[in-house]
Formats: sequence, C-alpha cells, structure tokens
Amino acid sequence: MAKILLIEDDKFLRELIIQKLGKEGYDVTEAPEGEAGLSKMQKDKPDLVLLDLILPGIDGFEVLSRMKKDPNLASIPVIILSNLGQRDDMQKGIALGAKDYLIKAHFTPGEIVEKIRGTLQEPKEQGQ
Repeated sequence: MAKILLIEDDKFLRELIIQKLGKEGYDVTEAPEGEAGLSKMQKDKPDLVLLDLILPGIDGFEVLSRMKKDPNLASIPVIILSNLGQRDDMQKGIALGAKDYLIKAHFTPGEIVEKIRGTLQEPKEQGQ
C-alpha cells in the first residue's frame, strides 16, 4: 500500500482528499503546514507527497526546495496541489522538482487519484 503525505492547511479539503485516498487504498498521513510536513517526511518516508503552496510558516516552494536538497527526501515524487494558477508559479514548482502541478479548482478528487496513480507507476529515476 502506497504511503501518501498530504501537506494542506485547508482542513475541509484535507479531510476530503484523505477520505478519497483512503477509499482508494492509500495510507495517508497529513500535515497542516510546511515544517510539520518536512518532519513527517523524515519520519515516515512517504511514497508520494501532495503539496499545497500557500501554507502557514514556510510555503510549499520552500518545502520542495528543502526536500530536493535532502538526499533522504529528494527522490520522493511531489504533486503540487494549489490555487496558484499563474504560469510563473507552475514553472517554479516544476523547476524545483515537482512531478506535476494541479490547480485545485480544476481537478476533482477522482482526477487527483488518477494523477497519483500515474505518478506512482512511473519508473524511479536512477542516480538521484
């Protein structure tokens, strides 16, 4: 069973996604902000991270940047799930190492599950 860490400060959305992913058979942990998300990553080593960008404390870009600098976390795939839909934000997220960038308003929980499935099925990149 794949372990997914959801870093999202919106409690309603967090619960909705956790419920949907749980029904799909994923083991989901959650963090309401960036620092907590990073420490959970260190402890739990999830198979994938769903990351919001607008978070209290450090934002999602900083979380991603710190992950990619940490050899223990750098290979964990990240899907950004954000309301920030500007091209610059999307490019920055991908440049920092995110696998995909989903704009919350454009995706249903079912479509998010499909993206997770697809990302987890990609072959692991070698040498990272």
